[in-house]
Amino acid sequence: MSPIFTCLTVLCLLAAGSPGEEVTQTPKHLVKGEGQKAKLYCAPITGHSYVFWYQQVLKKEFKFLISFQNEDVVDETRMPKERFSAKCPRNSPCSLEIQATKLKDSATYFCASSQSTVLNIS
Repeated sequence: MSPIFTCLTVLCLLAAGSPGEEVTQTPKHLVKGEGQKAKLYCAPITGHSYVFWYQQVLKKEFKFLISFQNEDVVDETRMPKERFSAKCPRNSPCSLEIQATKLKDSATYFCASSQSTVLNIS
């Protein structure tokens, strides 16, 4: 008998925030076989209009993927759009989806939110 090797993509979520106010990400852990669909969710802090998705491969720096202001995409220049997609609908959790996972997608995925960072000076 020959051994059978299974390639798995492990997706972890990391949430940060101050006590009582935090970004909620689900599921906490997700294991998928290669070629499967994976979907991650992020509920930003109430009142925050900006949402950001990052990816951190083990022992490497965080890689920015995409940002939203409300439901509109602000920057998606580093998103691998051939397999990744993201949405941030009004009054619903934001989502990050991988159409067909690859081993290189094994990482921690981090969602963050913030209030407007634009200062209006009259």
